[in-house]
Amino acid sequence: MRRFYCLLITLSLVVCAVAQTKVTGTVLEEAGVGAIGASVVAEGTTVGTVTDFDGFFELTVPAGVKNIVISYVGYKTITTPVKPEIKVTLQSDAEQLEEVVVTGMVKQDKRLFTGATTKLEADETMLSGVADVSRSLEGRAAGVSVQNVSGTFGTAPKIRVRGATSIYGASKPLWVVDGVVLEDAIEMDADDLSSGDATTLIASAISGINSEDIESFQILKDGSATSIYGARAMAGVIVVTTKKGKSGQSRLNYTGELTYRQVPSYADYNICNSQEQMGIYQEYERKGWLEYSSLYSAKNSGLYGRMYALIDAAEDGSAGMPNTPEAKNAYLRAAEFRNTDWFAELFNQTVMHNHSLSFSTGSDRARIYASLSAMQDPGWYKASSVSRFTGNMNASYDLLPSTSKQKLTASIATMGSYRKQMAPGTISSQTDPISGAVSREFDINPFSYAMNTSRAMDPAETYRRNYCDFNIFDELDNNYIDIEVTDMKFQGDINWKPIRGLEIAALAALRKQMSRQEHNIKDESNQARAYRAGIDPENATIRDANPYLYTDPDNPLALPETVMPKGGIYNLTEYMLTSMDFRGTVSYNSDFGKNGEHIVSLFGGAELNSTDRQYTWFRGWGYQYNNGGVPYLDYRLFKQGQEENSVYYSNDFTYYRNLAFFGMATYSYKGRYTINGTIRYEGTNKLGKSRNARWLPTWNVSGAWNAHEEDWWYPTFGKAWSYASLKGSYSLTADRGPAGVTNSLAVFSSFTPFRPSTNASETGIQLYDIENSELTYEKKHELNIGVAFGFVDNRVNVEFDWYRRNNYDLIGYVQTMGVGGQTTKLANDATMQSTGCEFTISTVNIKAKDFKWTTDWIFGWAENEITKLQSRSQVYQLVNGYGRKQGRPVGALYSIPFAGLTEEGLPTFYIDAEHTQIAGPSNYDAIYFQEYEKVDYLKYEGTIDPKITGSFGNTFSWKGLKLNVFFTYSFGNVLRLDPLCPVYGSDYSDLTASMKEMKNRWMIPGDEQITTIPSIATVRQMREINALNNAYSAYNYSTERVAKGDFIRLKELSLAYDLPKKVLEGQNAISSFGLKLSATNLWLAYADKKLNGRDPEYYNSGGVSSPVPRQFTLTVKLGF
Repeated sequence: MRRFYCLLITLSLVVCAVAQTKVTGTVLEEAGVGAIGASVVAEGTTVGTVTDFDGFFELTVPAGVKNIVISYVGYKTITTPVKPEIKVTLQSDAEQLEEVVVTGMVKQDKRLFTGATTKLEADETMLSGVADVSRSLEGRAAGVSVQNVSGTFGTAPKIRVRGATSIYGASKPLWVVDGVVLEDAIEMDADDLSSGDATTLIASAISGINSEDIESFQILKDGSATSIYGARAMAGVIVVTTKKGKSGQSRLNYTGELTYRQVPSYADYNICNSQEQMGIYQEYERKGWLEYSSLYSAKNSGLYGRMYALIDAAEDGSAGMPNTPEAKNAYLRAAEFRNTDWFAELFNQTVMHNHSLSFSTGSDRARIYASLSAMQDPGWYKASSVSRFTGNMNASYDLLPSTSKQKLTASIATMGSYRKQMAPGTISSQTDPISGAVSREFDINPFSYAMNTSRAMDPAETYRRNYCDFNIFDELDNNYIDIEVTDMKFQGDINWKPIRGLEIAALAALRKQMSRQEHNIKDESNQARAYRAGIDPENATIRDANPYLYTDPDNPLALPETVMPKGGIYNLTEYMLTSMDFRGTVSYNSDFGKNGEHIVSLFGGAELNSTDRQYTWFRGWGYQYNNGGVPYLDYRLFKQGQEENSVYYSNDFTYYRNLAFFGMATYSYKGRYTINGTIRYEGTNKLGKSRNARWLPTWNVSGAWNAHEEDWWYPTFGKAWSYASLKGSYSLTADRGPAGVTNSLAVFSSFTPFRPSTNASETGIQLYDIENSELTYEKKHELNIGVAFGFVDNRVNVEFDWYRRNNYDLIGYVQTMGVGGQTTKLANDATMQSTGCEFTISTVNIKAKDFKWTTDWIFGWAENEITKLQSRSQVYQLVNGYGRKQGRPVGALYSIPFAGLTEEGLPTFYIDAEHTQIAGPSNYDAIYFQEYEKVDYLKYEGTIDPKITGSFGNTFSWKGLKLNVFFTYSFGNVLRLDPLCPVYGSDYSDLTASMKEMKNRWMIPGDEQITTIPSIATVRQMREINALNNAYSAYNYSTERVAKGDFIRLKELSLAYDLPKKVLEGQNAISSFGLKLSATNLWLAYADKKLNGRDPEYYNSGGVSSPVPRQFTLTVKLGF
C-alpha cells in the first residue's frame, strides 16, 4: 500500500509539472530597447517576475492560467495569451512617469535611479521656428534657468542648472550627445555671452544640431545624477539622445517650417520721437553744445552738423543752404516732423525656412536612421543672414544571429553641419575704467542703431561719425562679417553581451569643428576712412584731433599722418577644435532570489579625452577691396606696431588631456529599497602638476525608497495614491576651474620689449606667470532630498527636491608677500554656499473620449552666497554686475547711492556707508570708479541672475486638435537700466536719441523737489566743475538706474492638427499629416514699469547681439 501511495504522489507531481507552462520572452520599449524591470505576472495569481536589463524574462505559469499581464511605469498595461515565447512592445502612457533614465554612459531603471533628473521628450519641448535647441529648454525643467541674453543665431543662452557653482568660472552645464561630451568651440565665461562680441556667434556648442534629430533631453541636476562625469559636471549635465532606426519599421518623414519675425516697433520702447528730440536738441544748442565752432571738427555730428555743412557749401558756391534764420528754421522744422522709423528702415519683412527630411528603417539585425536639413534665414535685419545645413546618420548591426545566446552589436554614427552666416561688422566692447561706461567703437548693430539714433535724422542723408562721413546703409554694405562654421563628429560603438546580464562596451569618437570669421572693412567704409580723416580730405583741425592717425615719435616736429592711405582692413579669425573620446566600460546586471527580488547593477570603466584648440588671427591693413584685393602697404604701419608693441597676426594653441576611471554599484530589494554608490578618479593637465592637485576622486552615496512597491501600499491607498518615492543623496563633484586658468607649469610668452628707437628693437621671452603646482579642482559637496508622488491613478504627479551645496576650494585671487614676483596669485581659497528647491506638478484635469486637458506647473528657487573671498573688485566692476564680494551672491549688482539734485539740477551722491558724506560739485573727484578698497558705500541691489524660474502650461486636445498655452516666468533679479545722461562733452550729440524720461529732467530752479533726473549741463559747467563727467556717469550707475528683472511671458501659443489615420486609410503614399500654427514670445504679460518696454532677458550691448523676436511659424509634417 505504501508503494501505491508513493506512485500516486509521483504521478500527481508529473501531471502538475506537465500542466504548468514555461514562458520566455522579451519586453521592449517603443524605442526598441529592452524594458528594464517590467512586471510580468500570471493573470489572477501572485506568480510573477520582472524583466532583466535586456527586457528578458522567464516565468513558469500555473495550470489553468490563460493570460500574462505585463505592466511598466510610464506605459500602458498589456494582457497577452500564454505561449512558450512572447515578444511585446509597450505603448507609452502620457499620464505615467517615464521609467528609464539615460545618463549618457548608462541607462537605468528609474526605480533604481537615486538622483535628481528631468526627462524631456523633444516633440513636446521644441519651440517651432527656433533652430537652436538649447533655447527650447526655457521653463521646461525645475531648477534650470535659461536667459536669452541675445537672440542672434549661434549665440548661446545663459543656462544655469541650480544656479552658479563657481565664483569666476562659467557655471555652464555639460552637454552630452549620444554619450559623448560636446565641447564648446571657444571657452567663454557666462558674463561674456551678453557682450555682443563676434566670438559669441560660435558660443553655442549645439547650434549645429537639427532639432528634428533629437529624441529626448535628460537633465541631470544633483551630484548623484552627475557624479559619473566627475570633475566635468559640477554645473549639471544635459544629455541629448538622438533618434535611432527601429526594427520592423520603415518611415520617411518631412518637416517644414515657415517663420515670420515681427519688426520691432517704437510703440514698445521709450525713445523720443522727432518732436521731443528736437526740444532736447534746442536745449543742447542753448547750453553751447551744438555751436558751429564745436561741430565743425567734432568727431560725431548729426542734424546740426549737417546744417552747418550745407551753409558752408552754399558760401563756397556749391549746392547748400543759405545762412538765414528762415532757412535754418525750415531745416529744423522739417527734422522736427520727420519721425524716422529706423526699425522699418533697418529690419526686413522676410520669412525664414527650415526643412528636414529623415528616413528610418530596420530589420531583425540592422537598424538605420538618416536625415538631412536645410535652414535659410534671409536675415531679420540688414547685413544679416544664416544658411545652415545638417546631416546625420546612425546605423547599428547585430553581428551575431538572433539564435545566438550572445549579442554583439556594432554602431556607427556621424553628425555634421555647415553654417554660413553674415553679421554687421563689429569690434569688441571696452569698459572705461575712469567713468565705468561700456562702449563699442564703430558699432553699426541695426537694433542698437535704431534704439540710439535720433528719429529727427534723414535716412538718406550723410552725417559724421569718427571724423568722416557716415550713412548707416552705406556702412552696412561696406562693413560686415562673413562666418563659416563646419562641424563633423564620427562615433563608433561596440557592445558585446557574452552572457545574460554582462555587457562589455567600447566607444570612440572624433569631432572636428572649424570656424572662420572674415571681417570685411571695405575701402569706403566709415571705419576705414577714419584712419585717413583729416588727411584725405585735408582738414588740419580734424587731423590734430583724430586718434586714428599716427605721429612719429622720432620726429619732434612731425604732424599726424595716416598709416593706411588706401584700402580697407581685412580681419581673419579662425578657431579650430579637435576632440577625441575613448571609453571602455563593463556592466553587470542581474537579479536573484525566488522572484528576482534582489537586483544588482555594477558598472565600471575608463575614459580618455583630449581637446585641442587653435586660435588664429590676422589683420590685413590696406587691403584694397576695390582693386582686386591688392594690399597697399605703408612702412609707418609696421613702425607704429613696433613702437606700440602690437601685432597684426597671432597663432595660439591650447591642449587639454583628461583621464578618468569610474565605477558605480546599485543594489535594490524588489525595487523598493535602493542604495547606490559612485566613484570616479581622474586627472587633467590643466591644473597643478603635483599628484594631489592634478588627480581627484569624486564620489556619491545615495538611496531611494519606492513606497508604492510595498505589498501593503495598493490595498491601503488603491489608485487614490498610486505612486510614492523618497530619494536622498550626498556627493562630491568638482570642476577644473575658470577657462583662463592653466598653471601646471610656468608660463612663458614671447614679446617685443620697448625701445626708444625702432632701430634697436628686438624680441624676447618673458615669464608671464609662475608655476602654481598646488592649484587644484574647485569642489562641491551637495545634499539632495527629493520626493515624488502620484495621485488618482497617476493623473496628478508631484515632484519636490530640496538641496544644499557647499562649494569650496574655489579659485580666486589672493594677496601674497610677493614671493616669486607676484603680489596677486590664483589660489583655491574661496568658498560659496547655495540652497534651493524645485517643485513640479503635472495634472490630467479632464480625460474624456475625445477631449483631454493637462496642466504643468514648474517652479525652481536657487540662492547662493560667497562665504569667503580675498579677491577685490573695483567700483566699475561692481556697478556693472561682474564684480565679486564676500557675503553676496555671484553676479551681485551694486549702485552708487543717489542723494538728490542741487539747485542747479546737478546730481549728488553719498560716498560713505553712513550717508553723512556727499559728493557734489565741489568734490565730484571723490567718485573714483577704479577704487577697490573703499567700496562699502555702494548699495547692494540684488543679483543679476534670477532666483525663481519656472513655467505654467496648459494643453487642450480634442480629437486631432491640440492647443498649447505656455507661460514662463522669472523673479528675483535686478537689471541696470540703459545710460540716461550724457557723460562726456562728445556725448551731447545731435546724432543720438534720448529716452522719454528726459522730458522729466530738471529745467528750472525748484525742479529738484519734484524730479530725480539731472539737468543738461552747460559747456561752461563742464569746463569749470572738476570731474563733472564723473557725476553724470555715477548717475547712470546710481540707485536711480536699477529695475527689477521679474517677468511673466507668454512664451508659446500654438494650435496643431493631426489628420485622423482613418482618413488616410486606403492609400499607401501618406501615413501621417499634421499642421501647426505657433506664436513665440507673443506677450510680455508682466515686467517692471521702469523697463519701459525693454526685454528683461536681453542686454542691449550692440555688436552682433539682438533680442529674441516675436515670431509666427507654420509647421507642416508629413509621414510616408
